[in-house]
Amino acid sequence: MKYIAFFFSLTFSLLVAVGLSINLASLPPLASIFDPFKGFWQNAYSEDRNPEASIFLEGLSQPVEVVFDDNLIPHIFAESEKDLYKVQGYVTAAHRLWQMEFQVLAAEGRLSEIVGEMALPRDREMRRKGLGFGARNKLKYLQEEDPETLAMIQAYADGVNAYIRGLSAARLPIEYKLLDYRPEPWSPYKSLVFLMNMAEILSGDQDFAYTNTRNLFGDSWIENLFPETPADLVPVVGKEQWDFTPEEVIRPDVSYPDSGFYEQVLPGKEPGYGSNNWAVSGDKTASGFPILANDPHLALNLPSLWYAIQLSTPEYTVKGASLPGAVGVISGFNENIAWGITNADRDVKDWYKIKFRDDSRAEYLYNGQWIKSNMQLDTIRVKGRNDFIDTVVYTHYGPVVYDRNFLLEGKPVDFALKWTAHDPSNEQRTFLDLNRAGNYQEYLEAISHFAAPAQNFAFASREGDIAMTIQGKFPLKWPGQGKYLMDGSKSAFEWQGFIPNAHNAREINPEKGFVTSANQHPVSPNYPYYVFSDQYEYYRNRRIHQQLSEGEEISTSDMMQLQLDNYDLHAAETLPYLLDNLDSTWQRGAGGQWVRELEDWDYFADADQAGPALFQSWWQHLQQSLFDSWETNGLPIVYPSKYSLSRLLQDEPLGRWFDDPATTAKETAAHWVNKGFEGMSQEMDTFLSTNDSLTWAGYKNTRLDHLIPNLTPFGKDARVGGGKNIVNASSSDWGPGWRMVVALGPEIKAFGIYPGGQSGNPGSKFYHNMVSKWKNGDYISIDLRARTGDDNVLFTTTFNPD
Repeated sequence: MKYIAFFFSLTFSLLVAVGLSINLASLPPLASIFDPFKGFWQNAYSEDRNPEASIFLEGLSQPVEVVFDDNLIPHIFAESEKDLYKVQGYVTAAHRLWQMEFQVLAAEGRLSEIVGEMALPRDREMRRKGLGFGARNKLKYLQEEDPETLAMIQAYADGVNAYIRGLSAARLPIEYKLLDYRPEPWSPYKSLVFLMNMAEILSGDQDFAYTNTRNLFGDSWIENLFPETPADLVPVVGKEQWDFTPEEVIRPDVSYPDSGFYEQVLPGKEPGYGSNNWAVSGDKTASGFPILANDPHLALNLPSLWYAIQLSTPEYTVKGASLPGAVGVISGFNENIAWGITNADRDVKDWYKIKFRDDSRAEYLYNGQWIKSNMQLDTIRVKGRNDFIDTVVYTHYGPVVYDRNFLLEGKPVDFALKWTAHDPSNEQRTFLDLNRAGNYQEYLEAISHFAAPAQNFAFASREGDIAMTIQGKFPLKWPGQGKYLMDGSKSAFEWQGFIPNAHNAREINPEKGFVTSANQHPVSPNYPYYVFSDQYEYYRNRRIHQQLSEGEEISTSDMMQLQLDNYDLHAAETLPYLLDNLDSTWQRGAGGQWVRELEDWDYFADADQAGPALFQSWWQHLQQSLFDSWETNGLPIVYPSKYSLSRLLQDEPLGRWFDDPATTAKETAAHWVNKGFEGMSQEMDTFLSTNDSLTWAGYKNTRLDHLIPNLTPFGKDARVGGGKNIVNASSSDWGPGWRMVVALGPEIKAFGIYPGGQSGNPGSKFYHNMVSKWKNGDYISIDLRARTGDDNVLFTTTFNPD
């Protein structure tokens, strides 16, 4: 009854939320929502009520047993991989069907079908970026080159579809009822679209913004404000000498084309998205065996991005975090190895200016010749409206994302996107092979299939090996290539091939006794290939490196403590300078209170502290006031990172970028320090006018929102400490969505947690049952489970051949 009462109290909030998020003409019939037999009342259940003990599943070769533990984590025991993945698809769909389909519809550019024309610009963007184009290329590759992997993805799809076929209107997830549509069949193509979406989320590009910045301020600003290899660089993999002969890259005698300014550009990768992973050698652990840790940082939503699962055949058992829609375990461990992933932040997207012969756009100029374009009509169905027909032009580089028909006035025109994720590749095989891998060589073979997005794969084995590999398909570029917009009419701007997979940076069993990555610069400066990104991290990685360097007799609890580490290295390196350059007049009034609070702060961004909020606000106002003084004419440009700006403030306080051209005075760094403090003081006055006290958790206000943001009753407060550039990384809407620690050895011990629950149904007690543990820094045991034994069993379901 309590679940029915819960839904009754939400009814009107939900109807208002839906009304705000879609047109009134698209509202679902109210009678269907309130229908006592099929409406939202039927979603007021928990998965432990009346579980099915036996399910017939067409196409199984033998029975498959699924044991659900007390957190609703399924442990699937099958006699063959095909049966295993078929049941994985069924079970995942049973808990996360709406999420799976919604994420794919968003990536494929089909949200207009369910929410109307408000989603049309977003749909056009995703289609023009070519997520479906890339997925089709990968599907064709699997059909021709790897039918075995395709068969496993098809088995997963068959399981999802078996669940959909048996889904009654009453048990349809509530989001389908609220948005008035039904699920459609799953397919391998949809799984590949989902993987393309992960590549899109984790692949950044700032070519337009860099071009604007260079045109406004010149090369010297770029060199000083955006150093490609900072002095105190701590790379993912650093070596005194690389053990290969590099491919030759010839710098052509060309210069970047003259270009104007671009007012409207598509948003890039969300700043801060990233992850931590590390593996520690047995020489530094109390057990004498390696320990591996991984905590990916992505959007915090309900349902959670991650879904915990164990997959078992007679040959192997693997457990960890899966992604609903993809086959196998993505971050996890088996009886012999463990692995974890972080984003490697490599520039694998480039933009080329296309010169068409005429308005028909049927031909474009390339090396003095007119090359035929490939014109594709794209039909977008729009709920409650006529279909929208878009024309997308494809060149040999890729789709022309920006053209005369897309975006607003001031946009770029006729720019094609070249992106490694568009190419044929086989990322899904990487995870299938990792799930069954038993040693370092098998790990290397598994990840060799992974092309995009670039990832840092940490590894540890029961044999004692630890390793890190920066894996992806990386273009061969001359220094600086792709940093700015390129001329698509000249072959000199083409990539010169790809870095051989054997030349990707990797290390095994380093003398320091650990490997680690945290989205920092991937390699030491002597790496013989050009490496670039504008979003490398320079604080989390150094803190982790320091802690692991100092650690001895390391335990799993030490690794958990490091994942939860709230030490703000940026504040520790910057705040003393800010305080030293603050005018003494701020000591009077409320400003003095803030100064004393900051002087007493220990640099730990714990939830109940005021210091982190004051420092964050001060820094943001300092940045904003400085950047607002730059004469950008409202153009999108790149701005220095926290790390670079902190160094400039302290090392070059008289730099010309600190002088405000709107005044006759000569401003220095200290001017902006005080301007930032002034803005912070005003913000704190406003904040405290509506809040009883100042705490970091209250100021940062981390939340777990539903994937449809207006469905606020389906979200949950998740106020925690940590922050951007802190090991325990988080903001208001992203953070460590999966924490895992695995201790290798004769008996593997593993722990994990994520902010959510296994169920995607807001009426289930398993919708967010692990949020409190996650907030408190607790973990649950995720040890490998044997088929026999009844400890912590919620219920068992047997899938039988039909």
